[in-house]
Amino acid sequence: MFIVNVEGAIYHDGKWLLIRRSEKEEHAGGSLSLVGGKVEIEGVSSDILERTLKREIAEEVGIEVSNLRYVNSSSFVTDSGIHVVDIIFLCDHHSGEAYAKSPDEVDVVLWMTTEQIVNHHDVPGYLKDNIKLADRLAQQHTIVNF
Repeated sequence: MFIVNVEGAIYHDGKWLLIRRSEKEEHAGGSLSLVGGKVEIEGVSSDILERTLKREIAEEVGIEVSNLRYVNSSSFVTDSGIHVVDIIFLCDHHSGEAYAKSPDEVDVVLWMTTEQIVNHHDVPGYLKDNIKLADRLAQQHTIVNF
């Protein structure tokens, strides 16, 4: 059995929104990450991944996102042995000012460029890889053809 987790690579004005996870978090407390959370059981439903991600982002950092696009998926095992399927979406910032709205989940909100993330010593390798993938996708949508 897997837990399904969704995360948003939120892109705005040339920067990505990262959070430093609260030390209170069961998994990866204190580490830098994207914003997101677990999908809850809803029975029969549609757009569950997108709705979950939008809800989690609003709850954790107080902003609204739009234009969600699939980036990639992976699996991992938490520190306590729980198997997780993780799905990353590229998101556009729609409205609001990001802040650490949920102190039990978020200590700090950071806006960083792709270069800053890739070169930062505290950013885990998998997060650097996800940002590189999301950045390629974001750049495809900003290219203007004449």
